[in-house]
Amino acid sequence: MSSVRAGIGNAAGTLLRTRWVVRAPIVLYRARLGFMFGRRLLMLEHRGRRTGARRYVVLEVIDNPAPGQYVVASGFGFRAQWLRNVQHDPRVRVTIGSHRPKDATATLLDRDQGSEALRRYAEQHPRAWEQLKPIFEQLLGSAITETETALPLVKLSVEARE
Repeated sequence: MSSVRAGIGNAAGTLLRTRWVVRAPIVLYRARLGFMFGRRLLMLEHRGRRTGARRYVVLEVIDNPAPGQYVVASGFGFRAQWLRNVQHDPRVRVTIGSHRPKDATATLLDRDQGSEALRRYAEQHPRAWEQLKPIFEQLLGSAITETETALPLVKLSVEARE
C-alpha cells in the first residue's frame, strides 16, 4: 500500500471511530432526509442482542444483486456491534433514501459470495473502491485481495409486501 493510501486509510479509520461523525447520518435518515445520500447508503435498524433496544447504523451499499436485496460491508469486521446483533437476530429494517423502513432479513455471505460482491463493486465503482479499500484494510488490519477477504459482507433481503 502506498504511503498516500495508507495515510488516507488511517485518517478515514480515525473518523469512523469518532462517534458523532458516524451518528450524524442517522439523524438525517430519521428526519426523512436520507435522499441526500442517494441509493449508495442505507440505514439499518437492528435490535441489541442483550437489551433488545433498537439500534441504527448507516452503511454503504456494496452490491444490489436483485430488486430488494442489498449487500453491505462490516468495515470493523466481526467486532462491529451491528454485525454481532444481526447474527443474533437477523430480523432487521432497512431505510433507503426518504422511504419508510421496510422489514428485511440479514444473511452473512460466505467468502466466495463476498469476494464476488466486492469484485462487482470494484468494477462498477473503481474510484470509490480505490478510496474504500485502504480504509477497510486499515480497519481490518489485513489486506483484501481479488480472491480473499476478511471483510464480512451481509445481504439484506427486503420482504415483499403482499
